[in-house]
Amino acid sequence: MEEKTIVCISCYYKGYDFMDEMKKLGNKIILVTSENLKEKNWPWHAIDEVFYMPELKPSVWNLDHLIQGFSHLMKTRKVNAVVALDDYDVEKAALIRETFRIPGMGQTTHRYFRDKLAMRQKAKDSGINVPEFTAVFNDDVVNDFADKVPPPWVLKPRSEASASGIKKITSKEQLHEALDILGEERHLFLLESFKPGDVYHVDSLTFNKEIVFTSSSQYLAPPMQVSHEGGVFRSKTLGRYSEEFKALEEINAKVLSNFGLINGATHTEFIRGKEDGKWYFLETSSRVGGAHIPDLVEASSNINIWREWAKIEDALLRGKHYSVSPPTGYYSGLIVALIKDKEPDYSSFECEEVVRFLPIEHHVGIVYKSNDATVIQEKLDYAAEKIHAEMLNILPPKNNRLSS
Repeated sequence: MEEKTIVCISCYYKGYDFMDEMKKLGNKIILVTSENLKEKNWPWHAIDEVFYMPELKPSVWNLDHLIQGFSHLMKTRKVNAVVALDDYDVEKAALIRETFRIPGMGQTTHRYFRDKLAMRQKAKDSGINVPEFTAVFNDDVVNDFADKVPPPWVLKPRSEASASGIKKITSKEQLHEALDILGEERHLFLLESFKPGDVYHVDSLTFNKEIVFTSSSQYLAPPMQVSHEGGVFRSKTLGRYSEEFKALEEINAKVLSNFGLINGATHTEFIRGKEDGKWYFLETSSRVGGAHIPDLVEASSNINIWREWAKIEDALLRGKHYSVSPPTGYYSGLIVALIKDKEPDYSSFECEEVVRFLPIEHHVGIVYKSNDATVIQEKLDYAAEKIHAEMLNILPPKNNRLSS
């Protein structure tokens, strides 16, 4: 079997299972990552070569230097695929593919999975419900939006993977102050209506334009709320035959089809409006969900999204067919929170529903599994109350990032 060379790009520590699986499938793995991640527990047994990039600021590299370095790499290595392991790397990978004519998602399509303004416009043009939004390039357009769409609004970065850069705006005066503060970076943001409701995420796998696996879940405390108010991040999976699951499966398929996704893993978020009960598209990404969502998905379905994504990439490189095993039908729940201690004491959380305790410094993280959705909700509620009362740390340690 011919060895294929895969370059994995990540400015964040993730993708262990992906690289491990790719190596098992008989491929050569080259990792390009940030210099400050040298000491992380990467799957060194699976990585053949590693190259480091200095960060200009968190998750940002000099793209000219990246291209120059990749050009040097290409002199003596034939690269078959370039994979972005984190949302911040989707743009980097697309640039490399375009520059060196490597198959995969290019810069035009990548914008629908990275630029929140582009994805909202694409969804709207495709007949998919989105909260009212506008670009903030022009003062008259912004004022017109503010006059027609009642506050509150949300001013958010167009290309941020986490919820930390989002600002809730409650008046026109506050809006203009916020835009003035942004200054020359104003064009990097968009403005949209804040729509109250329950937020959901759909995590799926696509092979040759066919969605072969879907998992749908509901945030009990969305990333935006946790990032701004502190507290505990929680999510739970939905029953595969529930009305909510079926509705999300349908709208997710419509998003991915219209956005031009051909292969890979996706993480897409929707909101069900509190006032009208309608489903609205929030955002999507062409990567595996963060915040330990893959652990949640695997507990309910027995499908490891990272490893299945690796199998998809390998099948594409070798011209093989790919199929995924039928998912199991458990319910699962996930809870993650910042805590005061470096390592938590999990003794009071132990129970038969625990699948695993997540090893994250300065965090408590628990994944539950059960045949009963009510039991999952009870476990998440109990854990949240105990963490709030005894363990929670509102001020995050340096370099913390909760990204879904």
